[in-house]
Amino acid sequence: MHNHNPYYSRTDTTHLNVSDAEWKKVLSEDVYTIARKKGTERAFTGKYWDFEGLGTYYCAACGNALFRSDSKFASSCGWPSFYEALRPNSVKYENDTSYGMIRTEVLCGRCDGHLGHIFDDGPEPTGKRFCMNSIVLDFEPDSGKKSK
Repeated sequence: MHNHNPYYSRTDTTHLNVSDAEWKKVLSEDVYTIARKKGTERAFTGKYWDFEGLGTYYCAACGNALFRSDSKFASSCGWPSFYEALRPNSVKYENDTSYGMIRTEVLCGRCDGHLGHIFDDGPEPTGKRFCMNSIVLDFEPDSGKKSK
């Protein structure tokens, strides 16, 4: 799946500085549209919005580890939702004032790809809701665990 993407690694956390033209060559069209052009998949259509597997979620563009399944929760927003990132530098944040709204955009900490947005209406212990696009997430199940 990622054979043609030389930047994809689940172990390398070095920040990437890759041109948009290069990303367009190595990413699928749907991942490119969300990650590089800040697109959004339609609510309730993504493969992970109601997925309950046990494992780790990675950036589909670069392989950076982003979230663990134990921080995922059922949300009525229609996108996969998490209450915390895997580690502090897994993601980074930018102000987003597009579409007449004031939101906080969540970007991959390694490739700066758009993942979604974060809101202050999540569950304890953080009260955060990372509302992510399934298209820009890869999931790796824990070994020996079954996914629903």
